[in-house]
Amino acid sequence: MNFDELLARAETLAAQGRRRLLGICGAPASGKSTVATRLTEALGDKAICVGMDGFHLAQRELERLGRAARKGAPDTFDAHGYLALLRRLREPIAGETVYAPEFRREIEEPVACAVPVSPEVPLVLTEGNYLLLDDEPWHEVRGLLDETWFLEPDEQTRMDWLIARHERYGRTRAQAEERAYGSDQANAERIAVTARHADLVLRDLAWQPQDP
Repeated sequence: MNFDELLARAETLAAQGRRRLLGICGAPASGKSTVATRLTEALGDKAICVGMDGFHLAQRELERLGRAARKGAPDTFDAHGYLALLRRLREPIAGETVYAPEFRREIEEPVACAVPVSPEVPLVLTEGNYLLLDDEPWHEVRGLLDETWFLEPDEQTRMDWLIARHERYGRTRAQAEERAYGSDQANAERIAVTARHADLVLRDLAWQPQDP
Protein backbone atom coordinates (compact mmCIF):
# COMPACT_ATOMS: atom_id res chain seq x y z
CA MET A 1 0.00 0.00 0.00
CA ASN A 2 1.47 3.36 -1.01
CA PHE A 3 1.34 6.60 0.93
CA ASP A 4 -1.55 8.09 -1.07
CA GLU A 5 -3.70 5.06 -0.24
CA LEU A 6 -2.86 5.40 3.47
CA LEU A 7 -3.65 9.10 3.32
CA ALA A 8 -7.04 8.41 1.70
CA ARG A 9 -7.84 5.91 4.45
CA ALA A 10 -6.88 8.43 7.14
CA GLU A 11 -8.97 11.14 5.42
CA THR A 12 -11.99 8.83 5.48
CA LEU A 13 -11.57 8.44 9.25
CA ALA A 14 -11.22 12.21 9.69
CA ALA A 15 -14.45 12.83 7.76
CA GLN A 16 -16.75 10.62 9.82
CA GLY A 17 -18.34 13.38 11.89
CA ARG A 18 -16.85 12.75 15.32
CA ARG A 19 -13.36 12.47 16.81
CA ARG A 20 -11.56 9.36 15.61
CA LEU A 21 -8.34 7.79 16.92
CA LEU A 22 -5.89 6.06 14.58
CA GLY A 23 -3.10 3.95 16.09
CA ILE A 24 0.20 3.26 14.36
CA CYS A 25 2.07 0.39 15.95
CA GLY A 26 5.28 -1.55 15.38
CA ALA A 27 8.66 -2.54 16.76
CA PRO A 28 11.39 0.01 17.54
CA ALA A 29 12.47 1.86 14.36
CA SER A 30 9.75 0.30 12.20
CA GLY A 31 8.85 3.78 10.97
CA LYS A 32 5.95 4.72 13.23
CA SER A 33 6.98 8.33 13.83
CA THR A 34 7.82 8.87 10.17
CA VAL A 35 4.47 7.57 8.93
CA ALA A 36 2.54 9.45 11.61
CA THR A 37 4.38 12.69 10.89
CA ARG A 38 3.86 12.44 7.14
CA LEU A 39 0.14 11.76 7.57
CA THR A 40 -0.27 14.57 10.07
CA GLU A 41 1.49 17.05 7.80
CA ALA A 42 -0.56 15.96 4.78
CA LEU A 43 -3.85 16.21 6.70
CA GLY A 44 -3.09 19.69 8.02
CA ASP A 45 -5.56 21.00 10.59
CA LYS A 46 -7.63 17.79 10.33
CA ALA A 47 -5.14 15.75 12.37
CA ILE A 48 -2.59 15.82 15.16
CA CYS A 49 -0.19 13.18 16.47
CA VAL A 50 0.16 12.18 20.12
CA GLY A 51 2.92 9.64 20.83
CA MET A 52 2.80 6.86 23.40
CA ASP A 53 6.46 7.62 24.17
CA GLY A 54 5.40 10.75 26.03
CA PHE A 55 4.47 8.34 28.83
CA HIS A 56 8.00 7.01 29.33
CA LEU A 57 8.85 7.07 33.02
CA ALA A 58 11.55 9.63 33.77
CA GLN A 59 15.11 8.32 33.98
CA ARG A 60 15.26 9.10 37.70
CA GLU A 61 12.16 6.97 38.32
CA LEU A 62 13.48 4.13 36.17
CA GLU A 63 16.65 4.10 38.24
CA ARG A 64 14.65 4.14 41.48
CA LEU A 65 12.63 1.15 40.28
CA GLY A 66 15.70 -0.70 38.97
CA ARG A 67 14.35 -0.70 35.40
CA ALA A 68 16.78 1.69 33.67
CA ALA A 69 18.57 -1.12 31.80
CA ARG A 70 15.20 -2.17 30.31
CA LYS A 71 14.09 1.28 29.21
CA GLY A 72 11.47 0.82 26.52
CA ALA A 73 9.89 -2.32 28.02
CA PRO A 74 6.14 -2.20 28.77
CA ASP A 75 6.64 -1.62 32.50
CA THR A 76 8.82 1.45 31.87
CA PHE A 77 5.79 3.47 30.76
CA ASP A 78 2.86 5.01 32.61
CA ALA A 79 0.32 2.83 30.80
CA HIS A 80 -2.61 3.96 32.95
CA GLY A 81 -1.76 7.59 32.23
CA TYR A 82 -1.70 6.86 28.49
CA LEU A 83 -5.10 5.16 28.72
CA ALA A 84 -6.53 8.13 30.61
CA LEU A 85 -5.31 10.48 27.86
CA LEU A 86 -6.84 8.32 25.11
CA ARG A 87 -10.18 8.35 26.92
CA ARG A 88 -10.08 12.15 27.13
CA LEU A 89 -9.16 12.38 23.46
CA ARG A 90 -12.05 10.11 22.40
CA GLU A 91 -14.59 12.42 24.00
CA PRO A 92 -13.49 16.00 23.32
CA ILE A 93 -15.21 18.76 25.28
CA ALA A 94 -16.06 22.00 23.47
CA GLY A 95 -13.63 24.75 24.39
CA GLU A 96 -11.24 22.41 26.22
CA THR A 97 -7.74 21.87 24.84
CA VAL A 98 -6.09 18.63 25.95
CA TYR A 99 -2.34 18.88 26.52
CA ALA A 100 -0.37 15.70 25.84
CA PRO A 101 3.25 14.93 26.75
CA GLU A 102 6.02 14.40 24.21
CA PHE A 103 9.20 12.33 24.37
CA ARG A 104 12.37 14.23 23.43
CA ARG A 105 15.08 11.88 22.16
CA GLU A 106 17.78 14.52 22.48
CA ILE A 107 17.37 14.42 26.26
CA GLU A 108 15.85 10.92 26.54
CA GLU A 109 13.04 12.28 28.72
CA PRO A 110 9.31 13.04 28.39
CA VAL A 111 8.15 16.67 28.46
CA ALA A 112 4.70 17.40 29.88
CA CYS A 113 2.00 19.48 28.14
CA ALA A 114 3.99 19.72 24.89
CA VAL A 115 1.24 18.78 22.38
CA PRO A 116 -2.00 20.82 22.45
CA VAL A 117 -5.00 18.95 21.02
CA SER A 118 -7.88 21.24 20.11
CA PRO A 119 -11.41 19.80 20.43
CA GLU A 120 -12.05 20.74 16.78
CA VAL A 121 -9.41 18.33 15.40
CA PRO A 122 -11.32 15.37 13.93
CA LEU A 123 -8.47 12.82 13.84
CA VAL A 124 -5.85 12.03 16.47
CA LEU A 125 -2.99 9.75 15.45
CA THR A 126 -1.17 7.95 18.22
CA GLU A 127 1.93 5.89 17.61
CA GLY A 128 3.84 3.49 19.82
CA ASN A 129 5.14 -0.01 20.40
CA TYR A 130 2.46 -1.43 22.68
CA LEU A 131 -0.88 -0.36 21.24
CA LEU A 132 -1.86 -3.99 20.59
CA LEU A 133 -0.23 -5.71 23.56
CA ASP A 134 -2.36 -8.30 25.38
CA ASP A 135 -0.91 -7.56 28.83
CA GLU A 136 -2.79 -5.66 31.54
CA PRO A 137 -3.48 -2.73 31.26
CA TRP A 138 -2.20 -2.33 27.68
CA HIS A 139 -4.92 -4.58 26.27
CA GLU A 140 -7.41 -1.76 26.88
CA VAL A 141 -5.68 0.50 24.33
CA ARG A 142 -6.97 -1.17 21.17
CA GLY A 143 -10.58 -0.81 22.32
CA LEU A 144 -10.09 2.96 22.40
CA LEU A 145 -8.75 3.14 18.83
CA ASP A 146 -10.95 3.22 15.74
CA GLU A 147 -8.23 1.64 13.61
CA THR A 148 -4.71 0.37 14.23
CA TRP A 149 -2.05 -0.09 11.57
CA PHE A 150 0.99 -2.29 12.21
CA LEU A 151 4.27 -1.50 10.45
CA GLU A 152 6.39 -4.53 9.62
CA PRO A 153 9.28 -3.56 7.31
CA ASP A 154 12.08 -5.90 6.29
CA GLU A 155 13.84 -6.91 9.52
CA GLN A 156 17.36 -6.07 8.41
CA THR A 157 16.20 -2.68 7.18
CA ARG A 158 14.57 -2.04 10.55
CA MET A 159 17.74 -3.01 12.40
CA ASP A 160 19.82 -0.72 10.18
CA TRP A 161 17.44 2.16 10.92
CA LEU A 162 17.54 1.40 14.64
CA ILE A 163 21.33 1.28 14.89
CA ALA A 164 21.62 4.49 12.85
CA ARG A 165 19.12 6.20 15.15
CA HIS A 166 21.05 5.22 18.26
CA GLU A 167 24.25 6.57 16.69
CA ARG A 168 22.49 9.78 15.71
CA TYR A 169 21.64 10.41 19.35
CA GLY A 170 25.17 9.95 20.65
CA ARG A 171 25.90 6.24 21.03
CA THR A 172 29.01 4.65 19.56
CA ARG A 173 28.53 1.95 16.92
CA ALA A 174 29.24 -0.74 19.52
CA GLN A 175 26.80 0.78 22.02
CA ALA A 176 24.16 1.16 19.32
CA GLU A 177 24.44 -2.48 18.28
CA GLU A 178 24.40 -3.67 21.89
CA ARG A 179 21.16 -1.78 22.54
CA ALA A 180 19.55 -2.76 19.22
CA TYR A 181 20.31 -6.49 19.53
CA GLY A 182 19.73 -6.53 23.29
CA SER A 183 16.80 -4.90 25.07
CA ASP A 184 15.37 -3.40 21.87
CA GLN A 185 15.24 -6.80 20.19
CA ALA A 186 13.58 -8.40 23.20
CA ASN A 187 10.88 -5.74 23.00
CA ALA A 188 10.59 -6.16 19.22
CA GLU A 189 9.92 -9.88 19.55
CA ARG A 190 7.21 -9.18 22.10
CA ILE A 191 5.62 -6.61 19.80
CA ALA A 192 5.77 -8.72 16.61
CA VAL A 193 3.15 -11.21 17.79
CA THR A 194 0.63 -8.42 18.40
CA ALA A 195 0.30 -7.73 14.66
CA ARG A 196 -2.60 -10.22 14.58
CA HIS A 197 -4.78 -7.61 16.31
CA ALA A 198 -4.15 -4.90 13.68
CA ASP A 199 -6.70 -3.70 11.14
CA LEU A 200 -3.93 -3.28 8.59
CA VAL A 201 -0.40 -4.74 8.42
CA LEU A 202 2.05 -2.76 6.28
CA ARG A 203 5.11 -4.65 5.07
CA ASP A 204 6.06 -2.74 1.92
CA LEU A 205 7.39 0.61 3.10
CA ALA A 206 9.66 1.28 0.13
CA TRP A 207 8.07 4.73 -0.24
CA GLN A 208 8.99 5.65 3.32
CA PRO A 209 11.87 8.07 4.01
CA GLN A 210 14.52 6.18 5.96
CA ASP A 211 14.43 8.31 9.10
CA PRO A 212 12.11 6.42 11.47
